[in-house]
Amino acid sequence: MPVLLGPVLQALNIEEDGCYVDGTFGRGGHSREILHRLGSNGRLLAIDRDPQAIDAADPDMRSDPRFEIVKDEIAHLENIAAERGLLGKVDGLLLDLGVSSPQLDEARRGFSFRLDGPLDMRMDTDSGVSAAEWLAGVDEKTLKRVIAEFGEERFAGRIARAIVTARAKGAILRTGQLAELIATVAPAKGRRIHPATRTFQAIRIFINRELEQLDAALAASLKLLAPGGRLCVISFHSLEDRRVKRFLRNASREPEQYRGMPSIPEDHRPRLKLAGKAVAATVQEIAANPRARSARLRTAERI
Repeated sequence: MPVLLGPVLQALNIEEDGCYVDGTFGRGGHSREILHRLGSNGRLLAIDRDPQAIDAADPDMRSDPRFEIVKDEIAHLENIAAERGLLGKVDGLLLDLGVSSPQLDEARRGFSFRLDGPLDMRMDTDSGVSAAEWLAGVDEKTLKRVIAEFGEERFAGRIARAIVTARAKGAILRTGQLAELIATVAPAKGRRIHPATRTFQAIRIFINRELEQLDAALAASLKLLAPGGRLCVISFHSLEDRRVKRFLRNASREPEQYRGMPSIPEDHRPRLKLAGKAVAATVQEIAANPRARSARLRTAERI
């Protein structure tokens, strides 16, 4: 179930003959609706780093000459667009950040401790190290920093110490095993979420380089979008949202040293203009899809 579908379609301001990029295909919910609104000369390029997402793409979409799907990372967005002659020609770019529902719901992917499974957490299962492999070798200081920085977990030191102590007695290989270990040292009292939630988030973000991926994609958006093209970004936690908000703010203002001057060099003029305020899911959408609860959509238009 695509999150914030109505607001996304409205924010993209889809033109029948336009060119659009869905940088985070997932299971294709947003892409499918974008494609439905395109005419015969429209174009939609979808990207996902998860091989399962690529394999699960609707055959009807794959056979549509207006549609192309690519297995790659959003960090490579500029190169992907350049190879197809799309720099400066994209009318809308959508980035739906975070983990997809199928990734969360499949125990073998290791993203969630709700169902016990192997401690993997890789979005691209064809490359990189799993969470279990990383935990087996990371030093306590680095582990504490990752949990504190990417999970905003106040008991990061206590959790890191417990993990290092536990792995000396045996490998930590299962999601349930890690969650149970964290719960023994991180108090549950006063929390609205499971004690392991923030640590799982931190490890996932780190091993998938999610914030680096986001920064690269945001920078690339300025080169992809045509004048009037829309950038739409859905974030699910404060680390992502703050980064998106800061990028949009900086790109929509002239640098401080030029602020208020009658003539600003072209290289320093604003490149985006904000298109309204952040949009959250309605009560009705959250009731139908609880995972939309923390979603925030921010939109800007290329100048």
